Amino acid sequence: MFRTLLFTGLTLTAGAASAADWPQFLGPTRDSVSTETVAPWTAPPKVLWRQPLGEAHSSPVVAGGVVYAFFKPANKNEDALAAFKADTGENLWTKSYPRAAFTPPFGNGPRGTPAVDAGRVYTLGNTGVLACWDAKSGDVVWKVETLADFAAKNLFFGVSTSPIVVGDTVVVMVGGPDAGVVAFDKTTGKVAWKATSDPASYAGPTLLATDPKQLVLLTGTHVRSLAPDGKLLWSFPFKDRLNESSTTPVRVGDLIVASSVTAGSVGLKLPTAEGQKPEQVWKNAALTCYFSTPVPVGTDLYMINGQASLVNASITLRCVDSLTGKARWEKPKVGKYHAALVRTADAKLLMLDDLGNLTLIQPDAAGYKELAKAKVCRETWAHPALADGVVYVRDDKELIAVKLAQ
Repeated sequence: MFRTLLFTGLTLTAGAASAADWPQFLGPTRDSVSTETVAPWTAPPKVLWRQPLGEAHSSPVVAGGVVYAFFKPANKNEDALAAFKADTGENLWTKSYPRAAFTPPFGNGPRGTPAVDAGRVYTLGNTGVLACWDAKSGDVVWKVETLADFAAKNLFFGVSTSPIVVGDTVVVMVGGPDAGVVAFDKTTGKVAWKATSDPASYAGPTLLATDPKQLVLLTGTHVRSLAPDGKLLWSFPFKDRLNESSTTPVRVGDLIVASSVTAGSVGLKLPTAEGQKPEQVWKNAALTCYFSTPVPVGTDLYMINGQASLVNASITLRCVDSLTGKARWEKPKVGKYHAALVRTADAKLLMLDDLGNLTLIQPDAAGYKELAKAKVCRETWAHPALADGVVYVRDDKELIAVKLAQ
């Protein structure tokens, strides 16, 4: 039986997490939705602590009162992971392993965000090393050289997809022949299944709570849906001409919305029967997303749109009717290349732009409504993590804990 479940919780990840945790990319349900409320601040939010950190665009994650940050140590060809107490910033451990030299444009550190599950942390570095770390000690439990093992080529900016834990496996895009997507046993690192020959993109997968559950990915050539065992459920051709697709597909009701920096965005109706193809409901070439994943609020979708330009780069926040793909309003110049969006439990939006400004927004189909704004860090492309009233942000030099709760 193949039927779409329509309910408030739109996505589901397999690893159980505390309501206060932010254990993976885009949060507990992999859709930038938080279980916490955030009140407008009237004074600058308090910085609880700062810790120096190496280079990366990888986002911090929080699990069990610990913040994990993935980075490249200065002057070393290594991937490193550090653990800090979430309340005090005390460094619990910092461990690393050597990896091949790689110097892509716009930063040499990792871009993929860790996933924490059942006492272990899973990371994927920009040279394709998938590693499992013991969350308490920092010891490396196992490693896989995904590019070498599956005859895959690295991307121009480096491997960037964020691992997702699905049941007993950890899944990543690899981009090799008959190994476009690969699932590994999360305990041993052995291959559980392989699927497609799609080239990898920079985007991360998500898991939909449908019946059956679906892994939905934006690969280098398609929007793909896979069962948790790797079986192909459906696909839709969608290719970015720069090969820089970087956003996670988003579910809004019975639609999946996929976005690219050159191809714009497309709304696809989820199939309701096995063997059925997704129906294209709309396509809007103007809704170009670089690497900011859109966030739904009701039937509206809030998106950061922009172009891959090195001259006068600028991004625009848009409120889009998800049923038609038409913009209701726009707020231009909210950053240069990137701004990350988080939806709170009381349906507000937190926006961290790439200039380091944190803005609280009241979603409204009638127009932009700013509730509060504060500078919290230097320039950043990393997504924030929100846990226990604290937002954790990172820039090119530091990991910073900023208290939002009054």
